[in-house]
Amino acid sequence: MSDTPPPASGANLPDAWGAAPDGASAGAPPPQPARVLNQAEIDSLLGFDNGHAGGDSSTGMQKIISSGLISYERLPMLEIVFDRLVRIMSTSLRNFTSDNVEVGIDNIVSLRFGDYLNSIPLPAMLAVFKAEEWDNYGLMVVDSAMIYSIVDVLLGGRRGTAAMRIEGRPYTTIERSLVERLIQVVLADLTASFDPVCPVTFRFERLEVNPRFATISRLSNAAVLARLRIDMEDRGGRLEMLLPYATLEPVRELLLQQFMGEKFGRDSIWETHLAEELWHTEVEIDVVLDEQTMRLSDVMGLTLGSRIVLNAAPGASVQLRCGAVPMFEAKVGRRKNRMAVRIEREMPRAPAERQG
Repeated sequence: MSDTPPPASGANLPDAWGAAPDGASAGAPPPQPARVLNQAEIDSLLGFDNGHAGGDSSTGMQKIISSGLISYERLPMLEIVFDRLVRIMSTSLRNFTSDNVEVGIDNIVSLRFGDYLNSIPLPAMLAVFKAEEWDNYGLMVVDSAMIYSIVDVLLGGRRGTAAMRIEGRPYTTIERSLVERLIQVVLADLTASFDPVCPVTFRFERLEVNPRFATISRLSNAAVLARLRIDMEDRGGRLEMLLPYATLEPVRELLLQQFMGEKFGRDSIWETHLAEELWHTEVEIDVVLDEQTMRLSDVMGLTLGSRIVLNAAPGASVQLRCGAVPMFEAKVGRRKNRMAVRIEREMPRAPAERQG
């Protein structure tokens, strides 16, 4: 006699199925409910602080999304160039303003040109300059605080007082002229900073106040941004310099160096050894008495005893060749019962052959 309960009827079958898992899991601990994130945690994950976007885009989900969009190349020598720029600017701006000027570099970052263009705090002045030898452009941004500080200093403002800022109006011709003089000084210093790496001339092109008119590259292109801080006692401001990677492409190999004069993949010891061994290399020199062009049928008809008449007369000049390269012109003669040639002159060669 079996103790198995009879099967449930059709009406009670759903109830039996629902009761089966409870019976099977009898004695096991109940499953823990899934943890639900609150709104603050969701905002932190997505990078939205205080309920709105636009704070720090380097945190949360925004950092994960933007990290895989484009990879930027680090240029060690460019960082050295900007460090040299800071030292040169400190001296030149002291002479330019006749004031105590301290220049420092906040950071050097890589970003998209469009992202930077949308983040420029206005009002500001945007100077477009051209790298003559590289045939491309760069951008320099002078913020409002720096504009009013340099105007105040150059027009004789008293020391120890902060520069007065008047917002909500366009910049005057005098302000634009004074800022343009500052930009000329900075571009001259930037030219001097690049001199140890490569000669380049940065020439001022135009001054803009609207970022849309200062577009020098595609919005999605990568660029290097250097943020400089200029302090003149209680006055000062920021100056930002942006160079697209396309502008730096002609000197990319030089900027990738870890130190000045580094040569990738070259070993000076091996080069010296190779040059010394080349002097002892044996090469064959052919004395070409004559050259003729013959038909294939005549060549196929040559047999033992056939004669080929040379067009070289006695005492005529002959060529000395190394492979297919003509080296010298010489005269054929005899020395101690041996055939000999005497070199008369060197054969002119093409520039590519001389370099080879």
